Amino acid sequence: MFCRILLLLSALAFTANGAELIFDFTGTPADKLPGGFRSLLAGRGKPGEWKVIHDELPSELAPLSDKASTTTRRAVIAQTGFDTTDERFPILLYDKETFGDFTLTTRFKLVDGVMEQMAGIAFHVRDADNFYVIRASGMGNNVRFYKVVAGQRSAPIGPDLPVAKGQWHELKIQCEGNKIRCWFNGKQPFPELQDNSFASGKIGFWTKSDSISYFAATRISYTPRESFAEVLVRDVLKENPRLLGLRIYLPGDDGAPAVVASNDAKEIGMAGGDSERAVLANGDAFYGKDKGSVSIVLPLRNRNGDPMAAVRFKLKSFPGEIQQATLTRVQPILKDMQAKAQTLDELK
Repeated sequence: MFCRILLLLSALAFTANGAELIFDFTGTPADKLPGGFRSLLAGRGKPGEWKVIHDELPSELAPLSDKASTTTRRAVIAQTGFDTTDERFPILLYDKETFGDFTLTTRFKLVDGVMEQMAGIAFHVRDADNFYVIRASGMGNNVRFYKVVAGQRSAPIGPDLPVAKGQWHELKIQCEGNKIRCWFNGKQPFPELQDNSFASGKIGFWTKSDSISYFAATRISYTPRESFAEVLVRDVLKENPRLLGLRIYLPGDDGAPAVVASNDAKEIGMAGGDSERAVLANGDAFYGKDKGSVSIVLPLRNRNGDPMAAVRFKLKSFPGEIQQATLTRVQPILKDMQAKAQTLDELK
């Protein structure tokens, strides 16, 4: 999958600055699952069969002449698995971002289904048992919102209205704080909702039972989420202005450490070195001197006492400073950091 993430220079609908994520599946081979997504099943039955196919979509540009085509053939994502289990809810989750405030627009088409013909968006997804969803039904001819908490579905909210099979429809969802708004084909099917169950989570394409549904032209404008590691670095620097630098390293999927939070935002994503690897592997401490400064790398331990992150402190040195003196200076700071973050998940 080829995804573009753009910084928006103009104001978003719900925040002054943000980012935009556009799902473009043209780089994914047909019949394959795009990268960055994973299949999730809520309820019972077989997992969804998600893959990229090609279909005709209404052109987003006005035709140049009466003879010009009003459709374009584009790569779309499709759920093609046929399973008539009633409480089967296949979800294709975008796994690379967690969303709080956002505005999403997508097109969908109900293609087939004997038991159901549904398509929708699951959002603020925590797991298969906890999420919001807004979906449209071609058989029921309605648009509904509901939430799933601990696997239990709430009473649906939304009106009856025509949802034609075999046609592309537009769905827009906006979340701001605890406020949820929805538009179906440009009109709001129900008033603004307010709910405090889930403040953030993943976003995914949703279907039900044997619904064969296509999705395309999806874009998400959102406020980038700040990890707790970044919050921690900012707060520590504010409370300890004499620190010259502070970085937190976490292990990646391959185990290699990388910067996830720093006083210099340009360093985020930078690979760690041998000292950070050793700190994460063995809980060792590393000390070094530079002109006018000293650095020390220490483990940030979880509640079980195991290293979960490597923290590099940089301080102004004083004449004759030795490692133990530097350690004494940073230990209270490290202790306070460990009290605020006791698991790896809390840092992410």
